[in-house]
Amino acid sequence: MTDFTTRLRTWLLIAALSGLLVAIGFLLGGSFVYLFLGIAVVMNLFGYFFSDKIALASSRARPIAEAQAPDLYADVRELTQRAGLPMPRIYMIPSEQPNAFATGRNPKHSAVAVTRGLLTLMPREQVKGVLAHELSHVKNHDILVSSIAAMIATVITWLSYMFFFFGGSDNESPIGGLVALIVGPLAATLIQLGISRQREYLADASGAKLLGRAAPLADALESLERTSKAVPMQVNPATASLYIVHPLKGGGMASLFSTHPPIAERVRRLREMDAAQGVA
Repeated sequence: MTDFTTRLRTWLLIAALSGLLVAIGFLLGGSFVYLFLGIAVVMNLFGYFFSDKIALASSRARPIAEAQAPDLYADVRELTQRAGLPMPRIYMIPSEQPNAFATGRNPKHSAVAVTRGLLTLMPREQVKGVLAHELSHVKNHDILVSSIAAMIATVITWLSYMFFFFGGSDNESPIGGLVALIVGPLAATLIQLGISRQREYLADASGAKLLGRAAPLADALESLERTSKAVPMQVNPATASLYIVHPLKGGGMASLFSTHPPIAERVRRLREMDAAQGVA
């Protein structure tokens, strides 16, 4: 799948989320369709301007000065120069689980947040692989898309429950409310899952190209998978899809609805990139 096809598919999925919100309003009947159309427009506009602030605040991230993390700043500066990107704002998340995410509406208004555990528990080369992945999200212009997707999916779920239990009138269809309650959150989750998995594969490939080889990122993903299971992290489920690896514990049926593709598959694709280039 080409980069253009992946990005087009992602934006179509965002449109599907917005359309799903309107469809739930239609099922509820009456004037709800207009209300939900207005909510979809407002959520997209709000997400465009404030998604980065919401993501950073929910993760308890704080700005970190260059004097506090000179190696981190040096690696980000090197990678942004290679990628032709402006220097992003850099934040630290007070968590011992190694992880990271990027956010912002465009490269000029981007931010990269890393956990304390990423810098203290992982080798610098692997940290650089993580940074290349996150900066690729910035370069690919999908940090905004994922943030808006998370926001709309959360709103769909919340509104479906709210209007089923507290809304409605004698003139509105109870069947429509029941369908909205069951189908709305499920469909929103599936659409958000599709958005996140595609963007992770694209950022992995782009990050490997930015590094010049895929091994540092592949090694980092294997390390992140081990440590994320061992070290707990408090994360708002609505923003979990932003992180390089899923920060929440879950298995069995929960893994079917994970917004991240399997680490083993991501690593396999990265190793194949190096093999195809003859890189050891």
